[in-house]
Amino acid sequence: MYPFIRMTKELWKNRRAAPLPLTGTHVSHHLCWPWDLDIWWELNNGRALTLYDLGRIPLAQRIGLIPVLRAQGWGLTMAGVSVRYRRRVRMFDRVEIRSRCVGWDDKFIYIDQSMWKGETCTSQALYRSAVTDRSGIVPPARVMAALGQRAASPALPDWVANWIAAEATRPWPPAG
Repeated sequence: MYPFIRMTKELWKNRRAAPLPLTGTHVSHHLCWPWDLDIWWELNNGRALTLYDLGRIPLAQRIGLIPVLRAQGWGLTMAGVSVRYRRRVRMFDRVEIRSRCVGWDDKFIYIDQSMWKGETCTSQALYRSAVTDRSGIVPPARVMAALGQRAASPALPDWVANWIAAEATRPWPPAG
């Protein structure tokens, strides 16, 4: 089940947090509960993605995106993710999630998130997100205008640009 109570707590906790610039980093802290575990007694990979939501949605709140989405009747969706898992997260481990927007192109907004136990990074996720309306994807330039931003995207890091290029070669729909 989706952790609605945890999400509500994060949004409530950050309701008065200082606004962030578009590429600012939101930092949140979480505990790995027994219901977050897989059969090997470590953080389930699917639940890790859900925990990343607990950092990404408050990030959207702090950059001012949530009120814009509501005012425009827009939605926010994830259109892809690449995750690198490197260290185990066990029951009752405390983790820190760092979430930031690294840039955008003509269709998507790219979010970099990482999970840390102390000084050790346990995983990193690169999300391709999209703002949507009834017609489909809302161009990020229109989203930025609605946010009152006239800024162009920062140059995407090479590893992000390379992932975008690799994804462009992936067939869709997948064969068989």
